[in-house]
Amino acid sequence: MNYAALKRHDIANGPGVRVSLFVSGCRHHCLGCFNPETWSFTYGNPFTGEVLDKIIRACNHDFIAGLSVLGGEPLDPANQATVLRLLETFHRVYPHKTIWCYTGYRYDDELLAGSVGDLATVRQILSFVDVLVDGEFHEAEKDLKLRFRGSANQRLIRAKDSLAAGQLLLWDDGGATTGGTAQ
Repeated sequence: MNYAALKRHDIANGPGVRVSLFVSGCRHHCLGCFNPETWSFTYGNPFTGEVLDKIIRACNHDFIAGLSVLGGEPLDPANQATVLRLLETFHRVYPHKTIWCYTGYRYDDELLAGSVGDLATVRQILSFVDVLVDGEFHEAEKDLKLRFRGSANQRLIRAKDSLAAGQLLLWDDGGATTGGTAQ
């Protein structure tokens, strides 16, 4: 997996100050994408053990609330194994910091339906993700007033809680909102 950028102090992609990794590679090619250079799987630099260590060190501050992973497409089958390794390591070192992940795939009818890579790997990834922002960016539904997402179709899902509960639970500044059933 390649990555396009690493931001050590990001306040746009989840609550608080976060470290954000922008992975390379995306097949969605959303009209109006804010980061089209990340569509290429070869864009940027290789994600190595050294980069993983850099992320872990960057998060070693009390003011860092957590890690956000976006792109590109972190949940593309080509990126899943590396993203899983990153999330496992991050969670082991920082079990009380949050993980946010942005994906163009829909949680219930694509990710949990098994149509995106290996379902077991996807479920493992989701088990570490506190909030999943799902759905492709839709230019026609763009709304600058939305928090932490670009278009109204995108949902903020409490991913690991949803997996555990067997139903879709939405994030609303930490509130417990339900939104249907999950598999």
